[in-house]
Amino acid sequence: MSAPLARGACPGLSAPMETGDGLLARVLPVGPIPLATVAAFCAAAREHGDGTIEISARGSIQVRGLTPLSAPLFAAAVAALDIDICEGVPVIADPLEDDPAALIDANAVAADLRRAVAAARLRLAPKVSVIVDGGGRLTLDALTADIRLRAIPTAQGPALHVALAGNAASATPLGVLAPLAATAVVTDLLALIAARGPEARARDVLRNDGIAAFRAAAGDRLAPASRLKARPRAEAIGHQRQKDGAFALGLGLAFGHAQAGILVELCHLAAAHGAQSARPAPDRILLLGPFSEATAMTTRGAAERLGFVTEPRDPRRRIVACPGAPSCASGLIASRALAAELAQHLPPSGDGIAVHVSGCAKGCAHPAPAPLTIVGTEKGCGIVHNGSARMAPSAYLEPGDILTEIVRMTGKTREVVNA
Repeated sequence: MSAPLARGACPGLSAPMETGDGLLARVLPVGPIPLATVAAFCAAAREHGDGTIEISARGSIQVRGLTPLSAPLFAAAVAALDIDICEGVPVIADPLEDDPAALIDANAVAADLRRAVAAARLRLAPKVSVIVDGGGRLTLDALTADIRLRAIPTAQGPALHVALAGNAASATPLGVLAPLAATAVVTDLLALIAARGPEARARDVLRNDGIAAFRAAAGDRLAPASRLKARPRAEAIGHQRQKDGAFALGLGLAFGHAQAGILVELCHLAAAHGAQSARPAPDRILLLGPFSEATAMTTRGAAERLGFVTEPRDPRRRIVACPGAPSCASGLIASRALAAELAQHLPPSGDGIAVHVSGCAKGCAHPAPAPLTIVGTEKGCGIVHNGSARMAPSAYLEPGDILTEIVRMTGKTREVVNA
């Protein structure tokens, strides 16, 4: 097994990352996983780790609590399951299979691109990524990437809008290309980034060389493009219509995690109602299916009783929390226990992350600023408004007093969480 990676790298099966509660391994499935295989994966996580399984904001599966001895055993167990996993540059594509609203098969484009990039053997920074958005219902607009492809309609048929370094709102438009040219063009763009050094990102090339460097790499294969209009936020929780009258069911993991045993129970439940597979999706979602509309509704009710998030307005979706104490050795507060209490006092409305509860100042679960951050410190719970866990708190409270203080501040907090 490789040595633990430094923070900022990507912890894979062969090179898990050291965290406060042991080693963490991350995998990015690139297709639906049979339910029996999901159950076997969960069993391996329970046998070799601490049984905590997370789905990340980008749709990866994370397994916690591995050790230097157990991590290779877990990697071998997962390899035996033959799950289709992205092991090179992360190329993230539509999570919803058979989406009738999609303009192209984004997963097929992504598969071709992964093969081409692997064959090119480019030395890229660990965080370099590509997004292929087929233009369907579950958009990937909220995710950042070095290179973004989004299917758009044109008079000649679907084309791919290319943008650089950001999410859908912030990325810099580069041009429009034919889907058949996507693999070659994106590989050339990634080669340009790699040529700037093993730590370079698209934003670095834009800052140092401007967009002209990317245009030169793409040549005459791109037509001019402007910034695309914003789309409504994609909602993956609930029933998702597929082709031929089938439905997928999107369920949220409370605070992004669940215990392996509960996930195994969910797999058995879904299979009993006709589902065949599951796939993790961005925003900490698990998509199950296919169902009929009636069996999707029945499964949704049963999943709610198991503790999964089944409603888009569930307040737990607006709180990010790391494992915290006692699971994580670095945690100074019981982050997820506190988050569960806090969720009962947040209004079921608004959009986006409202509260980040971090066990320590590293802020692993949500490095970005949040309207309200509660961070564990030696002085107690630090309170940070409109900032991250790494910022200096404006006040300190004991863990036992934090919920009382939040309730006392409800008027102000409601303004924050509904902003």
